[in-house]
Amino acid sequence: MYADDLWLIGIAWRLDRLRWVPSHVLTDVVTSEGACMWPSPGSEPPEARTDSELAKRLCGGCPAQDECLELELRTAGAATVGVWGGMTDDDRRALHPHWLRRGERAERGPR
Repeated sequence: MYADDLWLIGIAWRLDRLRWVPSHVLTDVVTSEGACMWPSPGSEPPEARTDSELAKRLCGGCPAQDECLELELRTAGAATVGVWGGMTDDDRRALHPHWLRRGERAERGPR
């Protein structure tokens, strides 16, 4: 097993606490508490050279980061794009099979 796999498995385990939270509740949390939903007036997106850097700057310290990540994995799955839950799309695609192996979830939402 590789270090990246252990990192991703740890994230999948962490998300287990959200496995039975309905998707509409996760959506409410993300839209009401997500740092990206309430930018400062006149603020521009943070400058970043990579998606990884953008994820760290945009999502760092966000109180809804895990809820956002869980919701994105449910709704987009392996087809995920962009920055969600503090992770790049490549990282979320790598996380997705580990997340799926963690078992059944609340409704998965539209595909």
